[in-house]
Amino acid sequence: MSSKEIIKLNNISKTFERKIALSSLSFVVKKGEQVALIGPSGAGKTTLLNIMSAIVAPDQGEVWIDGKPIGQYKDQKSRAKKIGIIRQQFDLVGQLPVIHNVLAGRLSDWGFFKSLLSLLVPQEKELAVHSLARVGLEEKLHEQTSNLSGGEQQRVAMARLLVQEPEIILADEPVASLDPSRAEDILSMLTTLVKEEKQTLIASLHSVEYAKKYFTRLIALKNGEIFFDMPAEEVTDEQLRNLYQLKGMS
Repeated sequence: MSSKEIIKLNNISKTFERKIALSSLSFVVKKGEQVALIGPSGAGKTTLLNIMSAIVAPDQGEVWIDGKPIGQYKDQKSRAKKIGIIRQQFDLVGQLPVIHNVLAGRLSDWGFFKSLLSLLVPQEKELAVHSLARVGLEEKLHEQTSNLSGGEQQRVAMARLLVQEPEIILADEPVASLDPSRAEDILSMLTTLVKEEKQTLIASLHSVEYAKKYFTRLIALKNGEIFFDMPAEEVTDEQLRNLYQLKGMS
């Protein structure tokens, strides 16, 4: 992990219809960190990720990405090189073959005509093949995406990110729709790939067990505020009980 700041949030607040989603939230993420956002439903995790990806603007505060205000990444190409997004719904086009969904990670680089041509004759096919091989799906290159299992579709989404090559990956509940064994496979693969690519990963997770196992730092949100922010191995059961207000944890 580098000592360089890749993300900086300063006094971020966001309200939706008088409901406070985030309140005066500040933290810094260093390049190469793997951070899990945890907390009860409605704590503000998805809102926070949407603000860091410039999908939602904060009502107050500043977001800095690699030393620049996020607003300076106005064109799609510069933003795509900084930030990649992966969601529990995968954001894939089910009717298209796998190769086209993977190569969608190149659309911001290609421009309109090359993107259009790629739908007829896939461009940079070798890049897609290599990325799919890294996630163990090389043989699914020409299969219709909707025919794949949920775990396989999430791996296609990861291959798309490998093609995109962003410096930061924001993952919003990336394994929420998968069964436990598939979820473990995906998180293990995602965190390994991120380390190999020297990327920064911030993921929201329902499972504290997965967060502690696969991530090095936990940021806990409760009622739109930071409840704690610390190394994963130092988080105690008592802190987690207080976060989720549980009377007992096994």
